[in-house]
Amino acid sequence: MPFYREGSIKYYRFSSLGFPGVYHALFTRLGGLSPSPWKSLNFGASVGDDVMRVIQNREKALALLQVNPMSVYDTYQIHSTEIVVTNRPLLPNEQHIKADAIITNKPGVTLMMRFADCVPVLFFDPVNQVIGISHAGWIGTVNKIVGKTVIKMKQDYGTNPNDVIAAIGPSIGPDHYTVGNDVLEKVISSFGTQAEQLITDDHGKTYFDLWKANQYTLNEIGVHKIEVAEICTNCNINDWYSHRGEHGKTGRFGVVIGLCP
Repeated sequence: MPFYREGSIKYYRFSSLGFPGVYHALFTRLGGLSPSPWKSLNFGASVGDDVMRVIQNREKALALLQVNPMSVYDTYQIHSTEIVVTNRPLLPNEQHIKADAIITNKPGVTLMMRFADCVPVLFFDPVNQVIGISHAGWIGTVNKIVGKTVIKMKQDYGTNPNDVIAAIGPSIGPDHYTVGNDVLEKVISSFGTQAEQLITDDHGKTYFDLWKANQYTLNEIGVHKIEVAEICTNCNINDWYSHRGEHGKTGRFGVVIGLCP
């Protein structure tokens, strides 16, 4: 089963990333300390929750993986295509870099990002021992952040895209992600003739399939080992935060990946 429970905390793992020496988890919203509307394992420190409570939530979750919170590197996510290459954790009181992907080949560095409908994508190159994580909302998806992340892995670490294992986590699904004409135009501009496979019209509403779009981008650059959780955050608010499903008043679930020291 992809879901695991330890005490009150429930988290998800991909079978394709079950390699010795790699740890990862996609933490659900269950088992934390935050009250509503962030209830309860909120990793987001910029959504109105008490910062000390968020820190306690992160520490509680990471303890299940036997991960030191001081090993974490995370970014200030802004829906960009900026990618950070790091060989160390974020230092205490160090300012976060504005970026939406992180890669490393350094054991003992835990890459972390936060989500509530946007697509978490994890990467592992088992040949060169490189890991990565991307945050792909619709902007990151049409700007192909996942493809650019793999290209950066190739440039900096010699990764062959054909070796990469990619894992697409829980996010808003194609049955709930309605978009307007502004987004539709950008999808068509970015994906060309492929766009018709990513867009569905139903009763006057237009739906964009973020999962399929990111798969297409990965395939396009040579990544073919892709696992998709196929879990819609909007459909499963009891387990996951959903910005749309909760009308913008909610927390952020944490996603982490690292190489064992």
